[in-house]
Amino acid sequence: MQIQTKFHGTIAIESDQNWSFPKGLPGFETENEFTLLPIEGNSTFQVLQSIHTSDIAFIVANPYTIAVDYSFNIDEPTIDLLEIEQPTDVFVLGVLSLKEPIETSTMNLQAPLIFQSKTRKAKQMILNDIKFSLRHPIGTQITQAEGKA
Repeated sequence: MQIQTKFHGTIAIESDQNWSFPKGLPGFETENEFTLLPIEGNSTFQVLQSIHTSDIAFIVANPYTIAVDYSFNIDEPTIDLLEIEQPTDVFVLGVLSLKEPIETSTMNLQAPLIFQSKTRKAKQMILNDIKFSLRHPIGTQITQAEGKA
């Protein structure tokens, strides 16, 4: 299928690349189908692109590479909605707010995106945990993680 995207223009995707967000995203409740697209030359970030609305796209990344001590439990409503049976069926991404320079960008650790790879369902889960920030700076953690390598 052909879709119009915010950053990649018109592209062809396979329907098995789509992710269903049964309840949409907070603020975008009617947007239920997304795809994850690579960013050329950048293996850290991806684009979560709406299938139906080209202007709705989010830059996302693995939060565990940015906040090495990031940890939370998935709540029962999310487990039920996504039909999670095994922890290995799940991966997590965080939404970024990109700024110039890139080191000043932030990630929302309060509302991770939970993806269930077998059912191709996903949800943005609100944690309401004060130890995680809506605007966690990415520059410091990336530098610390790279320093450990």
